[in-house]
Amino acid sequence: MNDDHPETHAETHVATHDRGRVPAGEATGRAPAAEPDPRRWRALWVCLVAGFMTLLDVSIVNVALPSIQTGVQATPSDLQWVVSGYALAFGLTLVPAGRLGDVLGRRTVFVVGVVLFGLASLACGIAPNSTLLIVARLVQGAAGGILNPQVSGLIQQLFRGDERGRAFGLLGATIGISTAVGPVVGGVILDGLGEQRGWRWIFFVNLPIAVAAVALALRWLPDPPPRDPNRHVDADPLGVVLLGAGVLGVLLPVVETGRGGAGVPGWVALVGAALLVAFLWWERTYTRRGRSPLVDLALFHVPGYASGAAVGSIYFGGFTGIFFVLTIFFQQELGYSPLLAGLAVTPFAAGSALTSAIGGRLVSRFGRSLVTGGLTVVLVGLVAVDVVIAAVHDASLGWWLAGPLLVAGLGSGLVISPNITLTVARVPVERAGTAGGLLQTGQRIGTAAGIALVGAVFYSDAAAGGALDASTALRVAAALVAVALLASALDLRGRRRRERGMPLPGR
Repeated sequence: MNDDHPETHAETHVATHDRGRVPAGEATGRAPAAEPDPRRWRALWVCLVAGFMTLLDVSIVNVALPSIQTGVQATPSDLQWVVSGYALAFGLTLVPAGRLGDVLGRRTVFVVGVVLFGLASLACGIAPNSTLLIVARLVQGAAGGILNPQVSGLIQQLFRGDERGRAFGLLGATIGISTAVGPVVGGVILDGLGEQRGWRWIFFVNLPIAVAAVALALRWLPDPPPRDPNRHVDADPLGVVLLGAGVLGVLLPVVETGRGGAGVPGWVALVGAALLVAFLWWERTYTRRGRSPLVDLALFHVPGYASGAAVGSIYFGGFTGIFFVLTIFFQQELGYSPLLAGLAVTPFAAGSALTSAIGGRLVSRFGRSLVTGGLTVVLVGLVAVDVVIAAVHDASLGWWLAGPLLVAGLGSGLVISPNITLTVARVPVERAGTAGGLLQTGQRIGTAAGIALVGAVFYSDAAAGGALDASTALRVAAALVAVALLASALDLRGRRRRERGMPLPGR
C-alpha cells in the first residue's frame, strides 16, 4: 500500500494509522473546520431514519418469505430473488449515486432516493404476482442504493475526529436495531392481519417513514452546493455501463443458483469478470486523459480502504445468510408462527445493536484489533449454533439458540460500524460519496452472493424431496465469516509490521 499517495501525503499521524486507529483530527489531513455545522446531529438522525427504513425492509421480508410464497405462488428461486434481487439492484446503483451526490449535492440525491423507495414500497405492497413483486423489489433496491451513499458521505462531511466514530457507531446501532425489530414487527403484522394479506403491509409501513424522512431532510440536511453554470459534470457514461454490466454479469448466475435447469449459464459470469477488467482499464485511461472517472482508482491507495472493503464484503456474504436460513427453517420445519420466528432470531440482532454504539466509541482506541476480535466472537457464536442444531431437533430449538445467537450478535456489532469507520477514515471529504458507494457495493455483492450460495445449500435436499438443510447452510455462512476473520488478521499483522518498520513479506 502506498502511504505516499497524494491524497494522504499531508498525513502526520502515520504510527496511529498503522495501528488502524482513527486520528483525532481531520481524517483527510486537513485542518478541522473551526465551526462544525450546528445541524449535524439533527441531520444525522434524518440519515438514520432513512437507513432504518431500508434495513427494516430486509429483515421484515425475511420473516414474511413463507407468507409471500403462499400469497403470490412464488417458487424458492422467486424468494431468493425477492431478497438477493434487492441487494443486486442496490449494488448496481451505489457507485453512480455516490458520484452524483458528490457533484450535485447529497441532500438532493438523498431526497430522490427516499421518494423512489417509498413509491417502490407501495408497488411491492400491491403486487398481484411474484414477477411484479420482484420487479418492484429491484426498483426498491435501486432506490436504497441511491440514498445510502449519501448517508456515509454526509457523516464524512459533517463530522470529524472522535465525533465521526460516534456517528458511525450510531449508524451501526441503527443497523442492529432495524434488524432486531424487523422480524418482530413483521411477525406482529402477519399475526394481526393474517398471512394472506399481512405480508403486503410489511411494505406499506415504509410509506410514513419515507414521508417523514423527506420532510426532515429538506429542513435539516446541508444545502446543496451552488451550481456553477460553467462547470461541466463529467458523468463517465461508458464507465457506468461497464461497471453495471460487469457486476450484473458476475452476480446473475450466482443469484440464479437453485433455479434448476433454467439457470443462467456460468459463462455469463466470465463475461461479467471481463467487463470489470475492461472497466478498470477504462477508468485508468479516462484518468490519464485528464477527465474525472466514475471511480477514482486512487481510492484503493488510500491507507486502509482496500483491506477494509474486502473484510466488509466477505463478512456481509456470511452473516446475512443467517437470517435467511433461520427464519424460513423455524417456520417451515418447526412450525413456528412468523412472530415466533422473528423473536427466535432477535438475539443476534439485539446483541449487534448493543455493541455497535460501543464499537463506534472504541474504534479510535483499538482500531483493526477491535474488528478482528469481533469477527472471532461471531465465529465462536456460529460454531455454538452448529452444535445446538446438531443436538436439538424439536420446537425448543429457538430457546437453545438464543445464547449462541446473542454471542454472535455481540461480535457482529464490533465488526460493521468500526470497519466502516476505519475504511473511510483517510478518504477526502469531496470523494466520500463515491468511496461510500464503492464500499457498500462490495457489501451488497457479498450479500447477494452469500444468500445465493447459502440458499442453494439450504434448499439442496428439499429439491430432492428431503428436509431443509439448515445445518450445512449455516456452516457455509460460518466459513465465510472465517475468511473475513483471516483477511482482517492479515491486515492487522501488516499494520503492526509497518508500525515496527519491518518489511512486509515479498518486499
